[in-house]
Amino acid sequence: MTSELVVDVQPKEVSLALLEDKSLVELQSEGVNISFSVGNMYLGRVKKLMPGLNACFVDVGYEKDAFLHYLDLGPQFNSLGKYVKQTLSNRKKLPPMSKANMLPDIDKDGSISDVLKVGQEVVVQIAKEPISTKGPRLTSELSFAGRYLVLIPFNDKVSVSQKIKSSKERARLKQLLRSIKPKNFGVIVRTVAEDKRVAELDAELKLLLKRWDESIKKVQRATKFPTLIFEETSRAVALLRDLFNPSFKNIYINDEAVYNEIRDYVKLIAPDKENIVKRYKGQLPIFDNFDITKQIKSSFGKTVSYKRGAYLIIEHTEALHVVDVNSGNRTKNANGQEANAVEVNLGAADEIARQLRLRDMGGIIVIDFIDMNESANRQKIYERMCANMQKDRARHNILPLSKFGLMQITRQRVRPAMDVNTLETCPTCFGKGSIKSSILFTDTLENKIDYLVHKLKKKRFSLHVHPYVAAYINQGVISLKRRWQMKYGFGIKIIPSQKLAFLEYLFYDADGEELDMKEEIETKI
Repeated sequence: MTSELVVDVQPKEVSLALLEDKSLVELQSEGVNISFSVGNMYLGRVKKLMPGLNACFVDVGYEKDAFLHYLDLGPQFNSLGKYVKQTLSNRKKLPPMSKANMLPDIDKDGSISDVLKVGQEVVVQIAKEPISTKGPRLTSELSFAGRYLVLIPFNDKVSVSQKIKSSKERARLKQLLRSIKPKNFGVIVRTVAEDKRVAELDAELKLLLKRWDESIKKVQRATKFPTLIFEETSRAVALLRDLFNPSFKNIYINDEAVYNEIRDYVKLIAPDKENIVKRYKGQLPIFDNFDITKQIKSSFGKTVSYKRGAYLIIEHTEALHVVDVNSGNRTKNANGQEANAVEVNLGAADEIARQLRLRDMGGIIVIDFIDMNESANRQKIYERMCANMQKDRARHNILPLSKFGLMQITRQRVRPAMDVNTLETCPTCFGKGSIKSSILFTDTLENKIDYLVHKLKKKRFSLHVHPYVAAYINQGVISLKRRWQMKYGFGIKIIPSQKLAFLEYLFYDADGEELDMKEEIETKI
């Protein structure tokens, strides 16, 4: 199996697509300026105590106050709170962590009102992003995640991932980290740290300690509440940190700055893999070039076809996700009904496991498989689903099929499910049902080109259109494109884009910035 990562950097968002044997299995997209992402830290203020829930609401700048439960405060919350208070009271000198007094752990059965009061400043970290009508979920057990290590302030423990099976290696890593970590800091050793040298682990530990120092300095300088005190330097690198696998064959990026950032990051964590990071310089949009756009449009609809006419119906509700398996137009004779059901269900198990990763569906998932009479066949479907879900990084639990043929899955949810609208709004009538004569579309484009060249004095630009329209413009020896170039200059490029609707168009200048050429009349038809 070959794994490739494709990074699409746009002015407003960064998208990462993970391909396994050219098939899209994971898609992550985040706004460049997005706040309230998992891992971000804030200096906030307690807005309201909820003794009945044993929780409180904290203002971190979101329209809905963030939720902080007593059990998410962490055992050493008192130590953290005292250190934050000392930091805020002394604006000139930062109290050293090595001399910080570690107070006793908070009572596990205690009350939120015994620890916090309204108006108190607290350092919190986003544990779950805002989902639906809920605000962010917070924790005060701070952590700084790296490739090999996770740094936890106000904790003296060294823990090693359970996935490292060798007792000798576990003992080596524990002893090593205990010898190099500073006082009052805990460390979790991740699975990928297995067999790593001291120098590599020490370098990352120093990097994580530097992040903590920078964060606490922002607390010291804070003049307003809430204040963002820690954010990943690069959204692309943050996404890559969780996705990166040494088995990657290629990583393609379409932006020079992000390419350099990711190359430096890969060089840091896996020096022998530096050459897999490649700069994409093609004219086609990067997702179109790797056939990702088409896969997105075919995989994110309500109906997903997967094998010889069989298909899935996927519905998202407030409480859970529902998947219905349909055999479609397959043969349904009396003798072969059981075998047909098993074949369709096995294919559905493969596709559903892919869909869960692709859409990042979390919470409760209920799957209605086609009924099977034999218990051995139901067990086969369960085992197939378990095997497929082993590739999933999110924590999950799978229950065997019930008597009603339903399978229940719970999957870790830290952010809203990926939702891509695959329906296209008519770009010329905007859903009103009537448009100008489509044969005049190329005349409209020529008028735009004329305006760009003669009025705005743009000599080099690209016109992005639907692939069918691009084929029409490029057809023939003396194509329409050639005639435009002869008339307006050879700086005109025609780029087919699969993400555009049939009669939609976009202009970009030589630097890749979009040129808004929409006329007022085009929005009022």
